[in-house]
Amino acid sequence: MIIRRAMTHRPTVRLKPDANLIGIRRRRSTLTPFGALSSLVSRQRPLGALSSDLMREHVIAELACIEPLDAIERAHLDDALAWVKSGAPLYRVEKPATPPKHLVAYVAVVDDQSILLVDHRNAQLWLPAGGHVEPGEHPRSTVERELREELGFAIPHAVEPPLMVTCTTTVGLTAGHVDVSLWYVVRASREQPIHFDTDEFNAVRWFALSEVPLERTDPHMSRFLAKLKSRQAIGARSTTRSEGEANRTGVELSTKP
Repeated sequence: MIIRRAMTHRPTVRLKPDANLIGIRRRRSTLTPFGALSSLVSRQRPLGALSSDLMREHVIAELACIEPLDAIERAHLDDALAWVKSGAPLYRVEKPATPPKHLVAYVAVVDDQSILLVDHRNAQLWLPAGGHVEPGEHPRSTVERELREELGFAIPHAVEPPLMVTCTTTVGLTAGHVDVSLWYVVRASREQPIHFDTDEFNAVRWFALSEVPLERTDPHMSRFLAKLKSRQAIGARSTTRSEGEANRTGVELSTKP
């Protein structure tokens, strides 16, 4: 899905809301895939490639965190779990698509009611950032690596479990293979400086969640946005409830003699 090329370094710029940036290049990370494990994983085991069996356990654990949105996602989740447990190869090992089914991590950068999408040259779609999980790499490490390589900034919080999974036949210049995609959400400000990869992307842009071009994006984007909005609503209700409880506790304490 993602083709790597060397790039030159240019000054930092800020991406304004709903504005495109074209021609901003930056140097890729010098970290190797095997040295790019997330801080979470590296605290638990030495840096380096995870064994095949251990990697499958991690991927299964990531899938187990997902609560399906609907019958479609339930089918995709079952498909992904059966594929991982079958012993089939998980990683793309040769471009453009060998093996024809492999693991991908989407990185949906979100700021409240806005999402950052990239105009992907190869797929010819507006997509979240992200890319192929490298051999031996934890998917959460992929999130961190792809964020640095493709958008030029570090994740501002610990990588959280994926919100969604899809098994999708690709379109574009390398159409026809299947991406098993874990959709991760990263929270970042729209004022975050961006250094995007112009070899891979024509532009990057913040879209209001209600204005994402659904006719030119991943076929499951509308379902992802519905799931994202649902989670945001649950989070807002939890915050309101917690604030209400704190206020009631404060009133009770202030009325005690």
